[in-house]
Parts: sequence; C-alpha cells; structure tokens
Amino acid sequence: MNRNRWIAPLLAALLALLNCATLAPASAEEAVAVTDMIGREVQVVPGSYERVVCIGAGALRMYCYVGDVSLLCGVEDIDNETLQDRPRMFDGVARPYVLAYGDVFASLPSCGVGGPNAQAAEAEKILSCDPDLVISEYEDVEKADALQEQLGVPVITLRSGADGVFDDAFAGSMALLGTVLGAQERAQALVDFVQAERADIQRRTEAFQGDERPGAYICGLGNWGTTNHLTTAQDYAAFEVANVRNVLTGLAVSGIQPIEAELFVSLGEEMDVLFIDAAAVKNIAPLYQADAAMLDSCRAWRDGEAYLLLAYNAYYTNYEIALLNTWYIAKTVYPDAFADVDIVEKANEITRAFLGVELAGQMFECPNSYGGYQRIDTQTFF
Repeated sequence: MNRNRWIAPLLAALLALLNCATLAPASAEEAVAVTDMIGREVQVVPGSYERVVCIGAGALRMYCYVGDVSLLCGVEDIDNETLQDRPRMFDGVARPYVLAYGDVFASLPSCGVGGPNAQAAEAEKILSCDPDLVISEYEDVEKADALQEQLGVPVITLRSGADGVFDDAFAGSMALLGTVLGAQERAQALVDFVQAERADIQRRTEAFQGDERPGAYICGLGNWGTTNHLTTAQDYAAFEVANVRNVLTGLAVSGIQPIEAELFVSLGEEMDVLFIDAAAVKNIAPLYQADAAMLDSCRAWRDGEAYLLLAYNAYYTNYEIALLNTWYIAKTVYPDAFADVDIVEKANEITRAFLGVELAGQMFECPNSYGGYQRIDTQTFF
C-alpha cells in the first residue's frame, strides 16, 4: 500500500484547519456573560466594540472615565453644546466630561435628545448611529431587554447609587465597563483612586467625634433639575465621609428631597457651617432678594460661615466634583487637618485621575460656578 498518497491530502486538510483557526473572526464561543447593574445577563465579547453610544443620565460621563471617546458614534443632544434646539438646563454648569470632550461630542450625530425629561431611549435615532454597543442609564429591565432585541447589539446598564462616587454601585459600574470594554486595568485604577482619596479624608477627620463636631447644612442639591435652599439630604455622602455632623436628621425617607420652610428655619441656630450648591444659586438669589429672612435665620449665614460648592448633580452626579466637594467640605470644617491641601491642585489631581486632563480652571470659570470654591460674602453675593 502506498502510504505517501495519503500524506498530501492529510497535510492539506490540517493546514486548512489551522488557517481557519487563525483567520476566523471572534466567535460566539469567545463571548462571555456579564451581569449588568440592574441584574440582566448579557453576552459580550470584551474589548471588541468599535462603535458605542451612551444613553440616559450619567451614562456618557461614566463611559468617559473608562472608555475610548474616539469609539463614540453618537451623542445625546444635551451633551452637544453646539446645537441650538436641545435641553439647556445645565448650560453654564460645570460638567467635567463635557469640558474635556465637548469637541468630540460636537462632531457626532444625535442618538436622542437626552436630559431629565427624556424618559425613554430613542431606538430609531440610536439605530441611525449604527452602534455595536449601547451603554445605558435607563434602569428598567424590560425596556433594556426590548431595546437590545430591537437594536441587535448588547445594551449594558450602569448604576451609581445613592452615595454617588462613594457608592458600591459606582465601583461596580466601573468594573462592569472595564470588563465589557477590555479596560479592566483602567477601571480598577479609578476605583482604587477613589478608595484611597476616601481613606485619606477619613484618616484626617477620624479624631473628631460626636456632637462636638460642627453642625452643617447642605442646600440646593440638584434633583431632576436645579433647586433651592430647601432641597437637601440628611444622608449627604460628603458629610458622612468627611465626618461632618449633618444638622438635618429624623426624616422618614432618605435621599435628596425638599424640606418645609419651617424646618429649615428651626435648624438655623444649629448651623455652624452652610454649604450652597452652585447650581442652585440662580434660584436662591431671587428668593433671597424678595425675603432676606430666609437665610438670615441661619446662624452660619449671619456669622459669614457660608461656602460655595461646585454643582453636585448636572445630568446626574458629577462624580469627580462630588469627590472634590468632599475635600473642600472637610478642609472648610477642619482647616488644621487639611492645611496642606490646595483645592486647585486637588481639583486637577482628581480630574486627571477621572478624565486624563486638568480642568480646575475651566470648572471654576463656568458661569454657574461663580468663580469656584469660596467663602460667600453674605452682604454682596446675592
């Protein structure tokens, strides 16, 4: 039997198999199942995506922390500041991701209107952008599943959580993005940075205990738009991390919410320090001009212990600003413990860690930042 006549065909078949294995595109076998932040199991091929859109409040911001903005193929109108016909409620408010990448966003087609009043994804506009991945902050399982079926691409839903940058859900969203985008090292570095910053603040303030700590009140926290001096939170994460005593307690529910004017006045004498979110200044100013008594009832206001923070929420949480606000609050309440901290240098350090660029100057120059962190001149500010 001539064995040689079988060798050539066998070799050819083997080479063909090897060639197919080398040249074959990513297959279903290379896909992995991930569980997104609302509990949906989604099949993804990590690191394979080349055309991405982000929809819903906060999705694009979080993508910018971990992902490659050059892969974006569409953007919501609210984040394209060159458009005339778009939601404008956050114009003039510092949103670091827009400051860093606004020129990129301006070059992209629309994947939807966006903004607090947009309660559903716009599938047709998303389809027109031809994405191969959608990052979403619409936290509805059925709608996410329906959108994924309609688009034919993975829809990955993120979540922040009540404590914003300090919430486990934020770290989980970063880790999820890292897995899907093949950027685990970048995502872990950001989570580690936030944890280290938190630990540093807590280490500096741990010696301050109980009711001897100054009492503080935060007002004007954004909640589906800008608010005023009556919108606050009894579980404000920045106070908790900075070990600052919140004068507001005893509310039936947690989270950002308005309180009655009578409660605000009753807390006035307990307020050693008053912090005002910059996004609310435009609403508080006319109220104060009409009735100065509303803030004059606050001892902190009368004593000149009122301070301006950058906007915590502007199309959901400004995570890097939330962290920076915590540093400023801690430095204001415990100046000796933070004497070595320069807030401008800290702002640049934080925006470098989150977005890769130093943005302190641009953030402070935004019209609705009013010059940035400062002790408020209560005689002239409003």
